[in-house]
Amino acid sequence: MTTHGSTRRKLMTTAGTLAAALTVPRPHPAAASGAPATAGRAPTSDAARTEPPQRLVLPRPTGRYPIGTHTLRLVDRSRRDPWVPSRPYREFVIQLWYPARRATGGRRRAPWMTPAAARHFQSSGLLPTGYVVLPATHAAQGAPARPVAGRSPVILYSHGHGQHRSSSLSLVEDLAAHGYVVVTIDHTYDAGQVEFPGGRVETYGMPELTPSLPPAEELRIVTKAVQVRVADVRHTLAELERLVRYGSPGLPVGLRDLMDLTRTAMFGHSLGGATAAEAMCTGLPIAAGANLDGSLFGEVVTRGLDKPLLLLGADRTDDATWQDTWPHLRGWRRFLRLTGSEHFSFTDYETLLPQAAARLGATPEQIAAFLGPLEWQRALAVQREALLAFFGLHLLGRPAPLLSGPTAQYPELVFRRAVGS
Repeated sequence: MTTHGSTRRKLMTTAGTLAAALTVPRPHPAAASGAPATAGRAPTSDAARTEPPQRLVLPRPTGRYPIGTHTLRLVDRSRRDPWVPSRPYREFVIQLWYPARRATGGRRRAPWMTPAAARHFQSSGLLPTGYVVLPATHAAQGAPARPVAGRSPVILYSHGHGQHRSSSLSLVEDLAAHGYVVVTIDHTYDAGQVEFPGGRVETYGMPELTPSLPPAEELRIVTKAVQVRVADVRHTLAELERLVRYGSPGLPVGLRDLMDLTRTAMFGHSLGGATAAEAMCTGLPIAAGANLDGSLFGEVVTRGLDKPLLLLGADRTDDATWQDTWPHLRGWRRFLRLTGSEHFSFTDYETLLPQAAARLGATPEQIAAFLGPLEWQRALAVQREALLAFFGLHLLGRPAPLLSGPTAQYPELVFRRAVGS
């Protein structure tokens, strides 16, 4: 029988837990919002205030193509918002990342997080204004799309509970630079913050998951969250289909013709990984899914899947929901563990926190206690290669020896279930 102790720990493992791990001594002046992604604080000593902020940098993608990006507000008028009933319809934001033409016409690089959302994120989070400058992406805003040997497969990304659509952008950008169109989704009121056109920001609005919450109530809330997210994915796919058929004012040149929605896959971190699996289980036209350290919820646990599913987890005891689901996975399946990793190793915290550590007064040992002992460049490289192999196999038909069994080149990937079992 599935237990949800590890699930609770994953969902509640946030910047606040990191702050505790780093033994940050004094709170940031901004009040906590109660959202999972905004509980961390940075030290505010007089000495720290005199130091210049640390400018953070995203790792360069390994693919050959320049990247463009475009943001869209989506409105689903078929449903009221499930978290804020006063909202008469569901509204959220997606962002497309795609191979772009090299001549970008001097277009500026898109920020990792839009300005108003960043202010909220930094005012109540672990990477505060005055201590760090959030990174720019490698993508040019609105750049013309570049055809890549015909149309490109489309990959959806869903963030973790309380996080945001750029939480794993180091992985997203790498896929786009290798020729995929990647669509990142901000799940409003589940995300820590979502900025809409005009600068309006909606912050976390789900019921808070606290240690005192009864397990049955926690399960009800989280299962509902996955259902809401799956509905967001369904609407996103419908809107992408509409864009491909009819276009849209302001859509970057060539992007409409670039997307091949007959080859669509999905991945996500934590609750986003659970969303990918459940979205496939409900019958959405998603060919393959990758779950990065997310406990599973919903019908997929008992019904399973006929489609390919990659389960890539942190270096800890195997997730009970993965064990329960494994016998019901009838298609291609892998159950892997990344040695030396932790839950947030699959997000940009893996690359940004080591850069910010000295500025925040964190020791290498404290960072390692939160992100795991695996050196961040290696952790990112293995994740990138695993995702490229997985999507290359199931969207492009390319061989994937990396996922066929243990290899000397990637010893950090531990196969927890035999390939044929």
